[in-house]
Amino acid sequence: MGNKLFKGKTLAILTGGGDTPALNSSIESIRNRAALLGYKVYGIRMGWKGLLGEGDVVDLTNIPYDGWYGGTALLSSRTNPFASKKNPESRVPQVLKNLDRYGIDVLVSIGGDDTNGAAKRLFETEGIPVIGFPKTIDNDLRTRTWHHVEGKKIEAVLCPGFPSAAKAIAEMTANIKTTAESHQRIMVLEVMGRDAGWLTGTAIFGGATMALIPEVPMTQEKKELFFELVKENYLRHPKKALLIAVSEGVRWYDETKGKLDVVYASSEVDEFGHPRFGGISGVIASEISKRTGIEARAQITGYYPRSGMCRRYDKRLTQTLSDKIVELLLNKEYGKMPVMNKIVPFQELEEYNTSVIDMGDIGNQPLPLDYYNIDAFKFSSLYEDFLKNILSRVHYVDFDTDFPLVLP
Repeated sequence: MGNKLFKGKTLAILTGGGDTPALNSSIESIRNRAALLGYKVYGIRMGWKGLLGEGDVVDLTNIPYDGWYGGTALLSSRTNPFASKKNPESRVPQVLKNLDRYGIDVLVSIGGDDTNGAAKRLFETEGIPVIGFPKTIDNDLRTRTWHHVEGKKIEAVLCPGFPSAAKAIAEMTANIKTTAESHQRIMVLEVMGRDAGWLTGTAIFGGATMALIPEVPMTQEKKELFFELVKENYLRHPKKALLIAVSEGVRWYDETKGKLDVVYASSEVDEFGHPRFGGISGVIASEISKRTGIEARAQITGYYPRSGMCRRYDKRLTQTLSDKIVELLLNKEYGKMPVMNKIVPFQELEEYNTSVIDMGDIGNQPLPLDYYNIDAFKFSSLYEDFLKNILSRVHYVDFDTDFPLVLP
């Protein structure tokens, strides 16, 4: 015990922004590796909020931790310590004061562009030793992860949280499929994705045929083609049923307003300036019914893909990225974030397939259009290959029996 390299040092972990099923797994994996190096490990509760005021800090060292349980036991919030429209006063002095009070030597921020963006600013402006760790079910955090397929090299993304959410969406779509077939309906499934269609595409592994994504604005002309293809795909389907996945952030042409717009669930914005989207599936389902005469219903997946247990691929992904954190800690390379450098199947989630990127280079990564057929409103075979690495198999079965027709 006395020979541990970082004995006497303290590392703290926080989680910010939306929850994912892989957050506790990330915390557990980082905690275990940091403790192995000799760090005392603290958890900061409620994200950046836990470093304001008197602070809200717990000790994670040598405490049992269930990394399979979804969400974050450290809790989360969308708190921005820097000045914003919602909070014009900078609270950075409070953060610095608490880092000093609690004797925190290194800070690991688990989050998306907002949470890690704040950590990056603290590193750049205040010299705070920080290490970022990726998190998002939207899978739109630029991780410089390459997908090699059919002779192409596509810049993809792989973030903890996405694999578990992907499996949940595939399974939920497969469940909705049976009710669509029972009533010969069109089901419009709304999936989280403010600016990117990565998660929406996972519905194809549950039986969705068509999809709409934020990267392709649905102009008046696009809508005309969309309705034609919806009717065509429905009538061609042997069971006269159709599943359409749509991102919550789809830009849809509104005839009454005469412009492209998103559908807002609320006019309020968080401390990073983001409004809450929701309800586009109902708008699209209603217009499909009016334009095609075919019964259409909407189903919002909502928080379902965020919830539940950490899935197997995510568990190993968080462990692999935490292995890379050991290297960053040993070399005292702060202001960095571990990432997978290529898309790989479960068995190849190993440290040798990881690399690090500068936290200043994170940003957002939309879905590459190599993965999407704009004219057919469908995800391509290249995206199916991307998903096969993560999900390994399709998550639905068909009812194949044909009944002979009885004539009177």
